[in-house]
Amino acid sequence: MGNRTVLEETAQHMVAPGKGILAADESSGTIKKRFDGIGLESTEANRRAYRHLLFTTPEIESFISGVILYDETLRQKALDVAETPFSVLLANKGILPGIKVDTGAKPLAGFPGELITEGLDGLRKRLAEYRELGARFAKWRAVITIGQRIPSAACIDTNAHALARYAALCQEADIVPIVEPEVLMDGAHDIDVCDTVTENTLKRVFFALHEHRVYLEGIVLKPSMVLSGSTCPVEAGVEEVAKRTINNFLRNVPAAVPGIAFLSGGQSSERATAHLNAMNALFPHLPWQVSFSYGRALQEAPLAAWRGDPAHTTSAQKAFHHRALCNGAARNGKYTEAMERAA
Repeated sequence: MGNRTVLEETAQHMVAPGKGILAADESSGTIKKRFDGIGLESTEANRRAYRHLLFTTPEIESFISGVILYDETLRQKALDVAETPFSVLLANKGILPGIKVDTGAKPLAGFPGELITEGLDGLRKRLAEYRELGARFAKWRAVITIGQRIPSAACIDTNAHALARYAALCQEADIVPIVEPEVLMDGAHDIDVCDTVTENTLKRVFFALHEHRVYLEGIVLKPSMVLSGSTCPVEAGVEEVAKRTINNFLRNVPAAVPGIAFLSGGQSSERATAHLNAMNALFPHLPWQVSFSYGRALQEAPLAAWRGDPAHTTSAQKAFHHRALCNGAARNGKYTEAMERAA
């Protein structure tokens, strides 16, 4: 176990009131898909320019407490004269740099349609290097798929075990682990099925964390919300999603956890913000901070505005600032549709 005071202070900073975490940890394959969508080649220079645009957006530190980086990004430098490392640039703004450390979800042998996240081999050594490069927290994403007779108990347990091993290694290195069990919204299942699978997953994850002696005050949970499947004929309303999600988490997430930073998981930018807002508006007194750790829901608008053209940098930064501001307001239940129309 590392320094509990350091872990706790870092975790509290990550879920500071009114702020959330930007997920800018797209793998090479994922960022290529994003760039393909705007007709831009995914070169190292273009990826660096795009991250520079996001990280230098004026006043973004008012709404962003941390940024999850990819290995390449953590080693890159800003486009300023001094070529300041991105980790230093962020830290100077009071934004904590983090790092994605898993190596992706792969097919789980013997369980068709299910996945296991890999990356534990050599993780202790990588974490030590990332700490030297400025990372103060890490992220590991487990993927739980809903389908015909899945997820299996074996899939949930195997992923929970991997998350716990990762979290323990992070804390040993004085790095706060973001624990991310994502129940995918892909499928035609209704919200009742998602509710049940989410409950089963959270129970197994926290049992595994307890078994591996993970210090809960020094983690941040990054889960999916309780939602209808993306192709379900009936989509649950914003208020129902908020109530189902929070009541589920009140049953299954210990009060010792400093904060829950929800992922957007394929939701539209506005829908993800509305769900976060409803949770905080309907449940103002919760044992943990209810925050966000969004990737596409924060980046879709600025990426579309930028399209790789330096002349569009200011408009792209305004789009990013707006989405961050909206989610900052949702942290306090103060987000409104009028904020979208005003933009």
